[in-house]
Amino acid sequence: MTPHPALAPARSRRPRRRGIALMEAMIAMVLLSIGALGYAALQLKGLSASSSAMWRSKSSNLAYDMADRMRANRAGAVAGAYNNLGAPQVVTDCGTAADCSPVRMALLDHAQWNATLANELPGGSGVVCLDTTPDDGTAASTGCDGAGNMLAVKVFWTERGVPARQVLGVRP
Repeated sequence: MTPHPALAPARSRRPRRRGIALMEAMIAMVLLSIGALGYAALQLKGLSASSSAMWRSKSSNLAYDMADRMRANRAGAVAGAYNNLGAPQVVTDCGTAADCSPVRMALLDHAQWNATLANELPGGSGVVCLDTTPDDGTAASTGCDGAGNMLAVKVFWTERGVPARQVLGVRP
């Protein structure tokens, strides 16, 4: 004898669902992996910004280093000894000698400063020059016009293959 349908066990009345839990688990995994990829991308962006900030901070400190050197050698700065020095020169008769002229001290400062730039920044170099439009130029072409009454301390470096520049204005 077959039982009345109203008296049949509950499981026989339910439709059979197979694979629904597996589908829910797969969707949850896809959403979780998208979230993890987003988090990883955010971390990489933060690391990139942190690296850029580090290079800018170093370049700023090095620009202030040259400004301090000019303040220490005020006679050389006022005489224009720091203005648009060419390639760094090796100066051996300065730094320890008491009779070092302000012009020779400027050459020594420029050589030491450029050596530090090359060591501290990737592709680092710098120039000090009179410039009415200081926020221009590249390492190859500094953009100094030789006019104005302020010296521009320009620091150049390469950051992830892109040229970068930091400029500090100094009044002698």
